[in-house]
Amino acid sequence: MTALRSFQAEIEQFSQERQRQAIREAREAHAAAEAAKHHHKVKQHDVVVSVVEDRDTDAVSAENVSVEEALFDADDEALKSRLVSKLLQDHGEYIVALGAHAITEEGEVKGTPITKEQLDKAVERLRTTCAAIKAEMTELYRNDAKDGPFGTWLVRLRPASVEEVQEVRVAVVGNVDAGKSTILGVLTRGGLDDGRGKARVALFKHPHEVETGRTSSIGGEILGFTTEGKPIYPSTPAIADSVKREKLAWDEIYKQAAKVVSFIDLAGHERYFKTTVFGLSGHAPDYVMLIVGGNAGLIGMSKEHLGVALALNVPIIVCVTKTVSMLKRVLQSPGCRKTPVFVENEQQAIDCALDMTRNRSSKICPVFMLSNVTGDNLPNLRSFLNILPSSQNNEKYVTDAPFELHISDAFSVPFIGTVVSGVIESGVVKPNDQVLVGPDSLGHFIPTAIRSIEKKRVKVDSAEAGQCVALALKRIRRSQVRKGMVLMAKTEIHPKAVKRFEGMVMVLHHSSTIQPRYTAMLHCGAVRASTQIVSLDHPSGLIRTGDRAKVVFEFIGQAEFVKEGQLILLREAKTKVLGVVTKVLD
Repeated sequence: MTALRSFQAEIEQFSQERQRQAIREAREAHAAAEAAKHHHKVKQHDVVVSVVEDRDTDAVSAENVSVEEALFDADDEALKSRLVSKLLQDHGEYIVALGAHAITEEGEVKGTPITKEQLDKAVERLRTTCAAIKAEMTELYRNDAKDGPFGTWLVRLRPASVEEVQEVRVAVVGNVDAGKSTILGVLTRGGLDDGRGKARVALFKHPHEVETGRTSSIGGEILGFTTEGKPIYPSTPAIADSVKREKLAWDEIYKQAAKVVSFIDLAGHERYFKTTVFGLSGHAPDYVMLIVGGNAGLIGMSKEHLGVALALNVPIIVCVTKTVSMLKRVLQSPGCRKTPVFVENEQQAIDCALDMTRNRSSKICPVFMLSNVTGDNLPNLRSFLNILPSSQNNEKYVTDAPFELHISDAFSVPFIGTVVSGVIESGVVKPNDQVLVGPDSLGHFIPTAIRSIEKKRVKVDSAEAGQCVALALKRIRRSQVRKGMVLMAKTEIHPKAVKRFEGMVMVLHHSSTIQPRYTAMLHCGAVRASTQIVSLDHPSGLIRTGDRAKVVFEFIGQAEFVKEGQLILLREAKTKVLGVVTKVLD
């Protein structure tokens, strides 16, 4: 397991280096393209880039001062400037934690000890500063303990438009019949379950799902939060038509919300495991919510889903209906190396979310003991979700680069035409933008244009990197697009589809040996295709469980669009191999 952690750290570092290099090259190409059109705009762009990349020592030292430190040491203007800077950097949201207290059972302490007078003064300064910049300040909790007070406050700007609403993507996984859809129904609708599956019915897409109570496709649901952090529920729960109720709710929620949590409801049955892996890989979730049924425990596909989430290095949240004796032991095992924190009150929920906000590699794994019938602990889970950070804050999503979107779904809408959806990897897109879609069966990219843009069924005028959107395309038939294709801006560098690529891999589990000519299903972002191993550089000429090697892959079918630094998962029935694309071969 130590070797696995070392390999994960190595491929993550390689992936980040390749992403930074790709971002630099994309920015240069983007700037060159803009220079050809608007020379005077490029000068401004170069100034911005140089300021971001070549900041002087004073600027760096100023940014290193936190808002919490500025509340005690800085003057009013410096405090206002620092808070505005953090709000803009974090897309209109910032969590202020004051005081010191333990956040884990082992007594790990976060923060700096302060007195009650210092805390009162800091809170008053924060309230005055928020009023000056027209931001909403909400007290999440405060504890005036004798050994030192502490508390947490949420500062959030009201979005000027739907385009600015933050989105957090949470994939919901777990074993079959664990209660995934039921929990989502209760969380997002505001009611409780009747014990016979009433809450989950509105989430199902197909008649057979309603009959069996089992999800077989990738579903979606959203939970909105106001500027004050209060959950937004559908105003029409009595409508019998679930489709109509869902459509009304999504429109209403997005227009009222300052932040939206998008749930990706994935299947738990082993028969649909390939669909679940595609959802975890292609939909780019920020977090994984693992649902454990109290009647069965952590068994079957729950362990498989947990393994995929750990391999993709996605933060994990656990929700259980009853106490599971083996849950703590599994999470603390060498393969997981997580510290389970059983959340019993709002303070613990907020502390866990704050730790995951400040530290993406946090070992803390919050565990919520839920009841869909009585509603136990559901408010704490909603408070936790309210302050989880959006992936738009992630450095891998850049807006000052050419537009790129990997298609995770495609469908045809009457009177609209072909529509594709996915997460924008880089850049900004607007209606009427000229783009390329591909590769097709011959490896070519087809020119098209953006007809319209929607975010969770709300029409918007633009969308940027990190957001999940649906785009209607012009002059494209449904038969010309598929999952795994990429949508890119037209630039001087024409995109290329590849048939072969090299990757550094590690075998997580295999019953025998893997050697050249071995074939399996490969997941690389939104790409899901059969591949064959052409060659590998292991001294023995084959690899077993725990071995590492450089491997050359070849797509059995048509060429696909992959980039250096992308994570890959190779599976046959169950996950087998984890790796990263190190080189694209012509």
